[in-house]
Amino acid sequence: MTPTWSTEDGRVQLYLGDCLDVLPTLEAGSVGAVVTDPPYGIGYVHSGKGAMPPGRLTCDRKSVAVIGDDTHFDPSPLLRFGNVLTWGANHYASRLPAGGRWLAWDKVCDMKVEDSFGDVDFAWHNKKGACRIVHYRWKGIACEKQGEHNGRRWHPMQKPVGVMRWSIEQSGAIDGATILDPFMGSGTTAIACIRMGRRFLGIEIDPTYFAIARKRIEAELEQGRLFV
Repeated sequence: MTPTWSTEDGRVQLYLGDCLDVLPTLEAGSVGAVVTDPPYGIGYVHSGKGAMPPGRLTCDRKSVAVIGDDTHFDPSPLLRFGNVLTWGANHYASRLPAGGRWLAWDKVCDMKVEDSFGDVDFAWHNKKGACRIVHYRWKGIACEKQGEHNGRRWHPMQKPVGVMRWSIEQSGAIDGATILDPFMGSGTTAIACIRMGRRFLGIEIDPTYFAIARKRIEAELEQGRLFV
């Protein structure tokens, strides 16, 4: 299957489509690690102020449905790859194989924040090793998202670039390996890969988010060229 969009050197390749159609066409051995944040089947989005009815928050603040967030997530299509790190795994832990380890993201960093959303997110990694925690404030005052991209929310389930960079490091994928994100969303994992000099392969089913991800990636690549 041919990528929908790619950089000239092929280091970043993007597919617009359903990952269930694209994943079987990829050679498992060509992927150094799957690092992703899939829809959990929880049926809500974040408005920036609290919970909203089921829907999607786009960059222009309009609400549309998040594809796949209305059903239970099945991680089995990812498990044919040898190295898998997937966020939100506490929501589908019963469908994961035994073993592996847990990673946690502390979003409050000892600050008192009272809202309807959790203070911590969990990821599951299918490799043996110690469980780890990353501290990256994403709630309350002095929120690090302000410095990362001026607080702009491109996607309701958006993770910080810093957390996805840490996730790639935790995956243990060797330098030069391709990082695969089958639920690319607004492209945050791609941004982390570009900043780390990693190859990236992303899949996104929603044309709106695919366009946002491509725009962010092109801007990031252009920014890099300015400093060459």
